[in-house]
Amino acid sequence: MAPVSMILNIFWILCGGLWMAAGWVIAAIIMAITIIGLPWARAAFNIAVYTLLPFGQKAVSRESLTGQSDLGTGVLGLIGNLIWLVLAGWWLALGHIVTAVVLAVTIIGIPFAWAHVKLAGIALWPIGKVIVPA
Repeated sequence: MAPVSMILNIFWILCGGLWMAAGWVIAAIIMAITIIGLPWARAAFNIAVYTLLPFGQKAVSRESLTGQSDLGTGVLGLIGNLIWLVLAGWWLALGHIVTAVVLAVTIIGIPFAWAHVKLAGIALWPIGKVIVPA
């Protein structure tokens, strides 16, 4: 990890990153407990790590990365994302948006607010995404 990314990630953790990563972990645990939610739990744990340390990484579509369609990027992925949206996506996205609004009030917090807005989009539609180095 580059030194700039490391410094930004430390500030990120203090500016809502830890709070929202905990939200992702809670969602993942709830999904894992239901057994049926295990595919969503895995995705949520991966995105929790990304939410904790987003600088130096990015989320991209698995289809655009591999050039091939798979379970998570096809019709089943669409259905999975709709189920995720109803069960957990909307409140995780809401948490990211509320945190972004609070951070956007300060000039220093604007870059972190923008990162929370990006993560809100991922919170709504996470299946079929993969985290890669930036």
